[in-house]
Amino acid sequence: MSAPDRSVHTRAVLMLVLATLLWGVSFPLVKVIALAHQAVLPASSTWFITAYTVAPRFLLGSAVLLLVLWKKIRTFTRLELKQGALIGLAIGGGMLFQNDGLQFTSASTSAFLTQLYSVMIPVWIALRLRRWPPGIVLLCGALVFAGVAILGRFDFRTMHLGRGEAETLVSSVFFMMQIFLLERKEFAANRALPVTLAMFVTEAVIFSAMALGTAPHPADVLVPWASGPWLLFTVMLTVFCTLGAFILMNTWQPKITATEAGLIYCVEPVFTAIMALFLPAIFSAWGHVDYPNEQVTWHLLAGGGLITAANVLLQLKPLRQP
Repeated sequence: MSAPDRSVHTRAVLMLVLATLLWGVSFPLVKVIALAHQAVLPASSTWFITAYTVAPRFLLGSAVLLLVLWKKIRTFTRLELKQGALIGLAIGGGMLFQNDGLQFTSASTSAFLTQLYSVMIPVWIALRLRRWPPGIVLLCGALVFAGVAILGRFDFRTMHLGRGEAETLVSSVFFMMQIFLLERKEFAANRALPVTLAMFVTEAVIFSAMALGTAPHPADVLVPWASGPWLLFTVMLTVFCTLGAFILMNTWQPKITATEAGLIYCVEPVFTAIMALFLPAIFSAWGHVDYPNEQVTWHLLAGGGLITAANVLLQLKPLRQP
């Protein structure tokens, strides 16, 4: 590798680590936004809170990208718009269940459980090809399910999993769909920013409509905007975890191998678990809400460790895909 190539590679790795760190921050941010929302609108259902945690970040993100890309809108292709809309639908489904689930489980548990898609992808490919999954997939699947049972405190007597954990697992299926959409050959020539804008607009429309449909009263959609803490956290979520993370990943991931990117993304729940030990107290002081720091428990260490180990094993021994 030449010196310029090595420099680009190093920058790409650092930028993706930064993107992963930003994604890690998003989990405690979403929880504190939900608490700030509940403080100003106590009559809100969890679905209204979920919709209004997602809608503003993509409305604001769409506005920023529209300003940046305004002169290039006429150059957007049909395939770029199609891919962006499909990814928006897939991520929208994932965020719907993930954000609602975050109201019933911890940020670190949600982050680890979201990684289930890493194991589901090779299993789905094997099923589609009508063949038995490779041994490494079966091993990693066993590790993941053990980790899920520990993190979710699965009750084997009643066969019950908590609502937050169950919804997070459902969200992982939608995130798997998003990854497949990114790899479709028909979209290979698409540009990242037009696709990102189309994705943002799709999610903004879906969750804005959902917010209006689930609000106790239509005028209630304006109430959170008058709350300083809610607005502060929403702007942070938009700038750092939406615009920042998506643009970093779309720009720098193509410059390294998929295996390297996969290993980097495995660090996301670890970042979340670390930041959940101190960020909630800081956010509570800023937002005047009761969001205590998480504690290191054997459930988190054992369950999160098993899921992370499974993801790392899959990335170190990548599977040949059709």
